[in-house]
Amino acid sequence: MSEETHFRTCHLCEAMCGIEITVDDGRVSRIRPNPDDVWSQGYICPKGTTLGDLHHDPDRLRRPLVRRGEGKEFVEVSWSEAFEEIEHRLQPVIERHGLDAVTAYIGNPTAHNFSLSRYVGAFIPMSGIPRIYSSGTVDQWPKNVAVALLYGGMWTIPTPDLDRTDYLIVMGANPHASQGSLLAASDVMGRLRKIRERGGKVVVIDPRRTGTAKIADEWLAIRPGADAALLLAWVQVLFDEGLVDPGALKDRLEGVEEIGRLCRDFTPEAVEDFCGFDAGTIRRLARELAAAPAGAVYGRIGTCNQEFGTLASWLVEVVNILTGNLDRPGGSMFSNPISWSLTTLRPPEFADGWEFGRWRSRVRGAPEVLGQVPVSCMAEEIATPGEGQIKALICIAGNPVLSAPAASKLDAALPELECMIAVDNYLNETTRHAHVILPGLSPLEQPHYDELMWNWSVRNAGKYAPPLFAPEEGRPHEWQILLALAALCQGQKAADVDTSLLDDLFFGGIVALVTQREGSPVYGKEPAEIIAESDGRGPERMLDLTIRTGPWGEGYGANPEGLTLAKLRELPNGIDMGPLEPRLPDLLETPDGKIDLAPEYITADLERLLQRLGRNDDGLVLVSRRHVRSKNSWMHNVAPLMTGKDRCTMQIHPDDASRLGVEDGALARIVSSEGSLEVPAEVTEEIRPGVVCLPHGWGHDKTGARLSVASKHPGVCNNVLAPGELVDVLSGNAVVNGIPVEVSPA
Repeated sequence: MSEETHFRTCHLCEAMCGIEITVDDGRVSRIRPNPDDVWSQGYICPKGTTLGDLHHDPDRLRRPLVRRGEGKEFVEVSWSEAFEEIEHRLQPVIERHGLDAVTAYIGNPTAHNFSLSRYVGAFIPMSGIPRIYSSGTVDQWPKNVAVALLYGGMWTIPTPDLDRTDYLIVMGANPHASQGSLLAASDVMGRLRKIRERGGKVVVIDPRRTGTAKIADEWLAIRPGADAALLLAWVQVLFDEGLVDPGALKDRLEGVEEIGRLCRDFTPEAVEDFCGFDAGTIRRLARELAAAPAGAVYGRIGTCNQEFGTLASWLVEVVNILTGNLDRPGGSMFSNPISWSLTTLRPPEFADGWEFGRWRSRVRGAPEVLGQVPVSCMAEEIATPGEGQIKALICIAGNPVLSAPAASKLDAALPELECMIAVDNYLNETTRHAHVILPGLSPLEQPHYDELMWNWSVRNAGKYAPPLFAPEEGRPHEWQILLALAALCQGQKAADVDTSLLDDLFFGGIVALVTQREGSPVYGKEPAEIIAESDGRGPERMLDLTIRTGPWGEGYGANPEGLTLAKLRELPNGIDMGPLEPRLPDLLETPDGKIDLAPEYITADLERLLQRLGRNDDGLVLVSRRHVRSKNSWMHNVAPLMTGKDRCTMQIHPDDASRLGVEDGALARIVSSEGSLEVPAEVTEEIRPGVVCLPHGWGHDKTGARLSVASKHPGVCNNVLAPGELVDVLSGNAVVNGIPVEVSPA
C-alpha cells in the first residue's frame, strides 16, 4: 500500500480552510486540518472533512447523460456524442426562435469552482445569450447595488476587520453555521470570542438565538424586515447627538447633510415597535458604536433577502462611514488580494455609470437590475407563450428547483423546455429535467485557488493547490465545457469546436483590458508581449496573469522579485502578505472620486419604509436558516453530514405553539399565499414570538433524482412557500425572510 499526504484548500465556503488529505491506494482515507496553513492555522469545520466522501460518491456523475428511447431515460454517452446531441437540440431552437429564446442560470457552486468561477465570464459574452438568471438575486443583489452606487464597483464590498475591532454588530448573519458570507475568514467564531477576550463587545441582531448569538455579549431578537429601520434610527441618533465623525473620509463624502435630513422621522421611538425592542436600547447601541475605538457593523444574508434589502445593505455602509469606521483598522475595510478577480472588471454596458431598469421582463414587467431580473421570473418566462418565450436553458452548477422562490412553478415549467442542458455533477431535483447533463470534475481532480473570495478576506493572503487525482483521460474541464457550449450557441458544429482557440481569444481580450488600465504594472505594454510570456491554458494561465499583475505581482518584469503562480506553487501552505490597510480613495471608481452617501435611486425608497412603520402586522412570518453540516442544497448527499437528529424542522416559539395547538415533534402545516407544507415542529424559546423558521435547501423527494443519501432525508423545500413576486423593490432580490404564513397542526 502507498500512503501520500497532500495539502489543499477546502472549496466549500469563504473560510477557505487549509486541509491535509491522506490518500491510500487512490482513495482518500483521512482529512485533517492543516496546522501549518498560513490562513486557517489548523481550523476546519465538519464539512471540510468530507471532501473524500464527495469525491468518491457513487452518485456523482463521471460521464455525460442524454435522454434516449421512448421512455426518455438517461443513458451514459461519450463526450463527443453529448456535444452532438446538444448541437441537434439547441441549434434548431435558435434557428426558429433566435438567441432571445435561450437563457442560462448560474448557480452558487460556480463561485467555488476553479474553472467555472473564471470562465462564466467567457461563456456569457461568447454565447451571445442576451439575458441570464443567477442565485445572486436570492442571495446578495442588494449588497451589489449598494456598493456599486457608493464605491463604484458592484463587488467592492468591505469586510469587518475581525482581528482588530473592539465592537462588532452582526446583523442577519450566523457564522456559527456558515462561517463568513461576503466575509472570508477561517474560524469566525474563534475570532468573535477573541474580540470579547480583549475587552471588546459582540452584538448579534437576529430573529433567532443562533449559535453565533449564544457566544455574543448581547442578542436582540429583531422583527424580520426591520433592519433598515433600526439602522436609520442609529443614523438619527448620530446626527441628533452630534456623534457623526467620518474621520479621514470627511472630504471624500457627499450627501452627509442630506442623510441628516432624511433620517429625522426615524427616531428610536418611531421605530421601536416595528423593530421589536425599546428606544433606549436602540439609542444605547448607536452611542456604543460611536464611542468604540474601532467598530464595525456586519450585515449579511438576512439583511439582503428581505423586504427592504437594499436599504438595509446601504445603511450598513452609511453607519460605518458616519462613525468613522470605514477603511480604518478594526473597522470595515477593503482587502487587497494577491490575485485580483475577473469579476471586479466593470461590465462594458456600465462603462459610463450604473443604470437600472434598462429593460423589463416580458411577463411580469420586472425591471432589470445589474443585468438581471429576479430568478423567480424564469418559471413564468418558460411557461407563458408568446414572442420571447424561453425555449432553451443552460443550467450551470445550480439547483433552482430547490433554491429559487416559487419553486413548484419552476419545477412544473422546466419540462416544457425544448432544450435543457445542465453542467452539473449530480442528477438532482433540477437536472432531472435536462436533456443532456455534462458533469464537471471533482474538486480534487483540478487545481484550486479561490477567484472571488479573497476580495473580502480579513487578511491579504493566497493559496494554490494542484490537482490531487488525475481525471479520466478525455474528460474536459469545466472551462472547456463552457467554451464549447458558447460555440454551439453561435452555430458551430460540435465536431469543429476548438476550445483552445476560444481560450486564446478570451485570454487575449483580458490581457488587452489589463494593459489599458492605468495603475496596472503592464499599463501601455503590448498585449502580444504578455501573451507570449504566459504559459499554459485555461484558468491556470488566467490565475498567473492576475497574480503577476496584482499588488504583489512580478508584473511581467516590472518587479522581478514579485509573485507568480510558479512561486505560489512552491508554497503549499500559502502566503500571507499581512493585515488589511486603508485603500481609499484609490479604490473608488465613482465618477468624481467621492462617496455619494445619498444616491437618489436608494433614498427614494425611504418613503416606502416610513409607510411600513405604521402597518401593524400581528401574523406569523417565516424566515430561513442554515446548519453547520449543510451547504444550501448541495451537501445533503454526503452520508457523514446527514447523521444525527432531523434538521428539517419548523422552529416555533412556545407562546405561538400553545396558541395554535402545535406540539413539539408533531407535524405542523404551514401555508403561505404561494403554497403549503407539512413539517415536524420544533418548539423552542430560541426564536422570536411571531416568527417561524425552516431550513434552506431541502426537498429531496422528487422522482427521477439520483441522490441515494439525500432521498433518505428529504425534508421539505421552504421555497415552495416563497412567492415569486415578493422581492426587494430596488434590487429585485427575493424576499425569503419575512414571508407571511399561517400555521396549524397537520
